Amino acid sequence: MISIKNRRATHDYYIVQTYEAGIVLKGTEIKSIRAGQVSFKDSHARIINNECWLLNLHISPWEKSTYFNHEAERKRKLLLHRHEIRRLRSRVEEQGMTLIPLEVFINEAGLCKVNLALAKGKHTYDKRESIKRKDQERERDRAGDY
Repeated sequence: MISIKNRRATHDYYIVQTYEAGIVLKGTEIKSIRAGQVSFKDSHARIINNECWLLNLHISPWEKSTYFNHEAERKRKLLLHRHEIRRLRSRVEEQGMTLIPLEVFINEAGLCKVNLALAKGKHTYDKRESIKRKDQERERDRAGDY
């Protein structure tokens, strides 16, 4: 199973809930994902006309392709159930949360999926606090005090 994770997501956001969604891709995009050429910088999801779209996810063009290659940062449709989209829209509009991708992976059936998180942004002092907590845990583990 191939998995590419968004490491900045847990640093910048509080994760409230996660969803697994399918993603509509072109042939050269799936080849680039299998090669691990994905960047999550500034990527997020939006609900537009009762459809969920993934924006600014950078999938590098396949280097062995011809002129049939894909755009690197095109918007990609996410496949979710209608009731999930309704629930996400209400949480995003009413509570000011955002939708961010946590992980792009290929499951056992060979299908590409995205773990989508409903998240709330962290303030700067919250980020410092989480870094301090991780450092303390790392030091404790090094010392052997379990």
